[in-house]
Amino acid sequence: MAKTKKQKLPLVYKPVGIVLGLLSGALAGRAFRTAWKAIRHEDNAPDALDRDRGWGEILLASALQGALFAVARSAADRTGAKAIERSTGIWPAKDNSGRE
Repeated sequence: MAKTKKQKLPLVYKPVGIVLGLLSGALAGRAFRTAWKAIRHEDNAPDALDRDRGWGEILLASALQGALFAVARSAADRTGAKAIERSTGIWPAKDNSGRE
């Protein structure tokens, strides 16, 4: 019985993970815009194809955005996994290696 439950749990976790992922992406986007405004005092971050921006500015914006999105995704994944484990007693990943 437990083996069947473990096989089906990742499917149950998928919708939770998707919702948490969307929320974390929105939160990370807002955090990035706030951070960029605090760092550069500009409303818009540079785009990689923006001719008027230098390499340093483009790479700084990309690194900051990537770091914030990675932290938000990890926090959302961990929060969702812990909530599933608390409610079912089973860790939602197929094995202990984490994401596929």
